[in-house]
Amino acid sequence: MVVSDVNTSEQRHRTLVAELCRRIEQAESAPTLAELAAQAGLSRYHLQRVFKAVTGISPAAYARRHRHQRLAQTLHQPLSVTEAAYAAGYTSSSHFYREANEILGMNPKDYQRHGRNNTIRFAVGQCSLGAILVACSERGICAIALGEDPQALVEELQGQFRNAELVGGDRGFEQQIAAVVGLVEQPQLGLTLPLDIRGTAFQQRVWQALRAIPPGQTVSYSDIARRIGSPAAVRAVAGACAANRLAVAIPCHRVVRSDGGLSGYRWGIARKRALLERERG
Repeated sequence: MVVSDVNTSEQRHRTLVAELCRRIEQAESAPTLAELAAQAGLSRYHLQRVFKAVTGISPAAYARRHRHQRLAQTLHQPLSVTEAAYAAGYTSSSHFYREANEILGMNPKDYQRHGRNNTIRFAVGQCSLGAILVACSERGICAIALGEDPQALVEELQGQFRNAELVGGDRGFEQQIAAVVGLVEQPQLGLTLPLDIRGTAFQQRVWQALRAIPPGQTVSYSDIARRIGSPAAVRAVAGACAANRLAVAIPCHRVVRSDGGLSGYRWGIARKRALLERERG
């Protein structure tokens, strides 16, 4: 009877929090904690505790995460940067510009124009896993891709930064390629080159957690969700892994299913298995 009451209470909390999440997502500007508490019929302290128990984050953090995701979407609509910022839920341009570079990895106008005014140097080489493409912006390595067809890797890069100026790497770029190939062949060596990590705030939290996994170890998507304080966001974690553009440098290959099985990998399950076997060996 007691167990049944606990389960009923947890279900009620999940339903309540789902309703509050929908309100946050549909609101033009983020509702205050007091407004959400009034809707829920709870004190602000109790609501904060219940919301975090279900989602792993506070209502304010959930609103920020949703705003960041909306911003990335609205910037690709036929809107000005200012219109996109307000459509995403920002209430002031100063607040928007304080966060924009960190969220997007570039100036908002350049993001809106798919990398215009950005110069991306790149080169394609070979490693034991096939062809490897490495691309760098002024900030650092912005893409590492693996595949069979070098031309397909270049075309994928062009799609990611279709308005950027793509420049073939010169002889000086060989050091970056060599360092990345070294990471593929000997993961324990690590990578000291700077990375240009572009993604939403949530994605960057996931990728930071991935970089903390030592070579030779694996974790589940649920483990990562708990580590970043969002235990209910397992699907979003899987989505962030799939959106990773930096193979091996951000080791999403170290994330497996809860039963230990290998799940999808952007650069192929066979490569994921080979990387894990190499690290364990």
